[in-house]
Amino acid sequence: MHISDILQRHPTTFSFEFFPPKTPEGFEALYQTISELEPYKPSFVSVTYGAGGSTRELTHDLVVRLKRETTLDPIPHLTCVCHQSREIDEILERYASEGVGNVLALRGDPPRGLTAYDRSKDAFQYAADLVSHIRSFGREGNHPDPRGFGIGVAGFPEGHPAEPNRLKEMDYLKAKVDAGADYIVTQLFFSNHDFLDFRDRCRLAGIQVPIIAGIMPITSMKGMDRMADLAAGARFPAKLLRALDRAGDDPDHVERVGIHYATEQCLDLLENGVQGIHFYTLNKSHATREIYANLGLRDTDALSR
Repeated sequence: MHISDILQRHPTTFSFEFFPPKTPEGFEALYQTISELEPYKPSFVSVTYGAGGSTRELTHDLVVRLKRETTLDPIPHLTCVCHQSREIDEILERYASEGVGNVLALRGDPPRGLTAYDRSKDAFQYAADLVSHIRSFGREGNHPDPRGFGIGVAGFPEGHPAEPNRLKEMDYLKAKVDAGADYIVTQLFFSNHDFLDFRDRCRLAGIQVPIIAGIMPITSMKGMDRMADLAAGARFPAKLLRALDRAGDDPDHVERVGIHYATEQCLDLLENGVQGIHFYTLNKSHATREIYANLGLRDTDALSR
């Protein structure tokens, strides 16, 4: 289903993100997670794409399996780095042939070990360029939906790690929307003030597409350290850190604190009219299921009833 239809059908979307594992055991664990989350009827699910396209085939295979064997609507990530336009077209053609309706267009990062990679060799230097190309692909009649692919892009409530100028950052985000993006999904954040201020600044800049909030509940101290590495610049409010400190070394207490904090974030976002909440699941279901229970949600459709 095209993302425009999804957003119209669900005044508030709830969605999940998965990543393609690299081992058969990892895939089996992921399919168990998917079977546990599918009954919650998410508006859509997204599937990540490794740095420089390193998980290209794994991403494609997972997206196709979700499309063919589940009721879930998968949105694959697609990145600029280490890609030429013909490669992008081949990927888009494969997704179009499978009836995949949407993609998330990102600039992306080079794979590890390619820190000196020359990005000038890439066909698309910025995510806005990739968005424009995907939109052109659809206009040329290469997708069964006459609107072409629905396109999402990333937003950064705490600031883009590669752009310290917050004014330019907003200009770049607007360029992605003007190029044809249908919605924005944000990087994870722990202060709703950052998200709400980001949303206000988007509206002031003339960005009117839906903005979906990215939430990643903390389930372990090790996981929090990983979040800090993955989401460069992520801020951990003192309120959250104090609660985690009280939990001490007890992993169960740490997880409860993380789930409680994420639940409070979601409740506040809903009170403030958020257009969607996207859970970064890390291929596990427990925290997301607990948050749904805390919110009193049986499934995503419950908000529309």
